[in-house]
Amino acid sequence: MKNVLLVEDDKFLSTLLKNRLEKEGLNVMYAQDGEKALEILRSGEKLDLVLLDVILPKKNGFEVLEEMQQDPRFKDVPTIIISNLGQDSDVARGKDLGAIEYYIKAQTSIDDLVVQIKNFVGVA
Repeated sequence: MKNVLLVEDDKFLSTLLKNRLEKEGLNVMYAQDGEKALEILRSGEKLDLVLLDVILPKKNGFEVLEEMQQDPRFKDVPTIIISNLGQDSDVARGKDLGAIEYYIKAQTSIDDLVVQIKNFVGVA
């Protein structure tokens, strides 16, 4: 089973996404802020993908990515950003920090997102 870490502070969206991904056969761990996300990463759980919001309490998504890049244990964990921040500079910053994709919430349906995630982790 593939492990996905969902880092999202919006209760409605996180519940919806978690339920959909679990229905597709993925194991979803959840963090509602950046500090909790880093705790889960440090726990040593093998992750196939991190879904990361940018605007988060305690530590924002960019700070989480920076810490991931500095730690050899999670430097290579694939990360997809899902955010309301859609400025070119935000997208560029996310990619510079190692995000493999950057989805803007308002422009991406849950269905499309689930398909992309499944394709990425190799679940048909």
